Amino acid sequence: MKASRESRRAASSDTAPLARTHRPEPVRVIGLTKRYGDVVAVGGLTLTVRRGEVYGFLGPNGAGKTTTLRMLVGLVSPTAGLAEVLGATPGAPSSLARIGAMVETPALYPYLSGRDNLTLLAMQAGVPRRRVQEVLEAVGLAQRARDRFVTYSLGMKQRLGVAAALLKDPELLLLDEPTNGLDPIGVAEMRTLIRRLGDEGKAVLLSSHQLGEVEQLCDRVGVIFRGRLVTEGTVQELRGRGGVLIRATPLDRAETGLVALLGRDRVTVRGDSLYAEADPDEVASITRHLASDGIDLHEVRREERSLEDVFLALNADQEGGGRADDVT
Repeated sequence: MKASRESRRAASSDTAPLARTHRPEPVRVIGLTKRYGDVVAVGGLTLTVRRGEVYGFLGPNGAGKTTTLRMLVGLVSPTAGLAEVLGATPGAPSSLARIGAMVETPALYPYLSGRDNLTLLAMQAGVPRRRVQEVLEAVGLAQRARDRFVTYSLGMKQRLGVAAALLKDPELLLLDEPTNGLDPIGVAEMRTLIRRLGDEGKAVLLSSHQLGEVEQLCDRVGVIFRGRLVTEGTVQELRGRGGVLIRATPLDRAETGLVALLGRDRVTVRGDSLYAEADPDEVASITRHLASDGIDLHEVRREERSLEDVFLALNADQEGGGRADDVT
């Protein structure tokens, strides 16, 4: 107990310098760490979530995503590092009043209806009751609002959890796997809702291991493995410049010409084809250069890495070490 109080005091005092900015970003984290004994669940995490953006926190199960969200809402005390949420220490009343969060599976009263659960939460938060109907419609549950929570499918429970997170019309949303259990239509609807929230100026930090959803939805992505952020950027930045696949004869002369044009490090041989790392506006010059050298071009095709390609490559780079389990 003593150690826990000391760690909370340290986290609070360490965070104070971050709160001096005039209008801080919704989430600012520097070196955030959580250890459970010898297990490092989150290690030295540094990231920023900006206003009006949807930030995807991407990683495999057990990477540390949920532990991070717990620390940001004050459910778990960090072992070390600095964190600021809406200008305050995580868990401070001034920030909690402006946050909507769904961390893990929603836990609501099983024998109350969806509407009654939200009404109770609205009363506790001092939110007008009319807001209940608004959020039910926003998540597509208005027609099932009278049904008891215990009868809801996993996807419906996720919808109700997001509705609960929206009750206070928060500035910041922290959503843990919001599309978990949803059917394809539900996924598309949830994606539209979250994207609209970002467009309205809210900050959204969502954790996910669904690569396709993150690729379509998020403005920026942070990839976490074994509790550590290994890369961050826009989806396009993470995917890189992509490249051009070229089938040509004679292949050796085509390779020589491409290396002369682009450099050795941007040209590789793939079986009977060449792959050149290149931007879209370089394709025309590549084609002209090879054709002027008398190379016969059979195929020139743009190829772009998907976020899945990036993720799998990062995963391969991270293999070989121990894995910090996300303690839930």
